[in-house]
Amino acid sequence: MYVIDDSLTDGPSPTSAVVGRAQGFYMFASLKDSALLVNMNVVLTEGKYNGSTLAILGWDPILSPVRELSVVGGSGLFRMARGYVIWKTYLFNITTGDAVLELDVYAMQVKKCSVSN
Repeated sequence: MYVIDDSLTDGPSPTSAVVGRAQGFYMFASLKDSALLVNMNVVLTEGKYNGSTLAILGWDPILSPVRELSVVGGSGLFRMARGYVIWKTYLFNITTGDAVLELDVYAMQVKKCSVSN
């Protein structure tokens, strides 16, 4: 199991603006494939989403060029969010094990509906 607490930036460059943190864990989850179980919170720290989070969960076959994981919840402006994340490996350093991932997040907020008689 590997614990993560990584910077989220608005681009792949090391000088890109930090907009939050990716916090959680991943572990290898397959005997046959290079695949991970990912459990991650996207913790946003800038702009109108400051203080809001998205909960991401899913299977990540790391050798696939494009992977899809689930948005299973959130807080703040994303309370009870549902959706998905498409992510791709932008850069991988085999010597250090460091990677840069590109995340495209598609999330909807579940709205409260009240019914009265």
